[in-house]
Amino acid sequence: MLKGFFNVPVPTNEPIYSYAPGTKERALLKNALAEARSKQIDIPMYIGNAEVTTNKKVAIRPPHDHQHILGYFNYGDKSHVEKAIEAALAAKKDWENLAWEHRAAIFLKAADLVAGKYRYELNAATMLGQSKNAFQAEIDAACELIDFLRFNVSYMEEIYKQQPPVSPRGVWNRLEQRPLEGFIFALTPFNFTAIAGNLPTSCAMMGNVVVWKPADTQVYAANVLMKIFKEAGVPDGVINLIYADGPEVGEVVFNHPDFAGIHFTGSTPVFQHIWKTIGTNIHKYKSYPRIVGETGGKDFILVHASADYKAAATGIVRGAFEYQGQKCSAASRAYIPKSLWPQMKEMMLADIATFKMGPTEDFANFVNAVIDEKSFKKLAKYLDQAKNDADAEIICGGNYDQSKGYFIEPTIIVASQPKYTTMCEELFGPVLTIYVYDDKDFEKTLKLVDETSIYALTGAIFAQDRYAIEQASVALRNAAGNFYINDKCTGAVVGQQPFGGARGSGTNDKAGSMINLLRWVSPRTIKESFEPPVDYRYPFLEQE
Repeated sequence: MLKGFFNVPVPTNEPIYSYAPGTKERALLKNALAEARSKQIDIPMYIGNAEVTTNKKVAIRPPHDHQHILGYFNYGDKSHVEKAIEAALAAKKDWENLAWEHRAAIFLKAADLVAGKYRYELNAATMLGQSKNAFQAEIDAACELIDFLRFNVSYMEEIYKQQPPVSPRGVWNRLEQRPLEGFIFALTPFNFTAIAGNLPTSCAMMGNVVVWKPADTQVYAANVLMKIFKEAGVPDGVINLIYADGPEVGEVVFNHPDFAGIHFTGSTPVFQHIWKTIGTNIHKYKSYPRIVGETGGKDFILVHASADYKAAATGIVRGAFEYQGQKCSAASRAYIPKSLWPQMKEMMLADIATFKMGPTEDFANFVNAVIDEKSFKKLAKYLDQAKNDADAEIICGGNYDQSKGYFIEPTIIVASQPKYTTMCEELFGPVLTIYVYDDKDFEKTLKLVDETSIYALTGAIFAQDRYAIEQASVALRNAAGNFYINDKCTGAVVGQQPFGGARGSGTNDKAGSMINLLRWVSPRTIKESFEPPVDYRYPFLEQE
């Protein structure tokens, strides 16, 4: 076998297409949307070399047009989970023994396929299946996924290059990175196609084999991802894509002796239950499983009296309402000083009044539907409660309608109590709660921001006073894993702001960084002695 020291292409962030009227990409995306809506497809599970169908078909409907059927996916059971694990373990030996540069080539090719051939199909699937507008789909399904793949390959190269800095005379110290023993379980969410693509591939590129279960509401785009991975050259069995009931899947996965780790993005309660289950079953495993998870958020924007109120208002509106607030990083609580509240309120209400809401196929719509009926009903319940609570005032929005799609109006609640329900609980929708504080109480408000929520994912401070910025940065150092100064609390970019939070928001293993990839390898140190001792005696034993 030929050997060499290889340098992968230097990654750069994928340019974002504008989809402005008259552009080539706008026409191509509209064609892809029309093509997808014109047919119904049957989506199989991908287990080993088989495309598996079942007798249980689940309809896929756009959240903004739930009478329309895009296709069906084949729902599995425990037997399919078992087969997926078997297929993964059967593929493991050849995959982990494949030279790393060939694994790198596969995922670099996948990035190019997303950037080119599949860009519009993947974006269209995300727009239709997850109700994202063209821009939100572009920055997610296309650009962020491309960035994950290219930057992760570069991080992989750096990890393999890392070696002990010292080898004294007569000794050669070396370090190698081994994939984990067993299989990885990737459990991915509905809201980001890029996350659905990153969680299985970041494990696989380090030589691991994966059983992947996406959220049911993301299967439509997950199927396109699997087509891309297969065309890029991911061997059969390396990534196995299944759809089944979560508890049933967990019962098989978390009782298997070869379970080696979980890569998770989802809710905090689910992740905590998984962690508890793994702990209970710890004696069953061949090794201690790696547990990596990014969970919920109750993300904040804090405005100081010195802030540029226009920048703060824009950051809040974008941070709260892009993709209907269904981002782990979305601004869902804001703290605004009394001195700036009148002009910020006026500007925010004026901006929101210009929002258009409707289907993603109409590019004029800034706001689309929430993901499903369960989410719709949960949000409607909170809105109805706020309408009747003396501690809350809805100053815009508050209405909802599911006759055509699951539409929730962008809503701002002003709370008179800083720990009102919607200031504390994760809603995951287009609902922002604001607490207006006395300017003189900035320090007290910092304490409020830090203590109000169990989460610590993202947060932002808007201020021009550098002392206030430093004060907030220190006081809130544990309140957000991604902290923004004079910017909204969403929009982390791979290679620029590695993403993840602590406390109730997860293990903070920073997706889009070397930190994350290091979780999927097990290092082995090797010491080779060229002149090993031949006498057990040390000099200190000699007589005077």
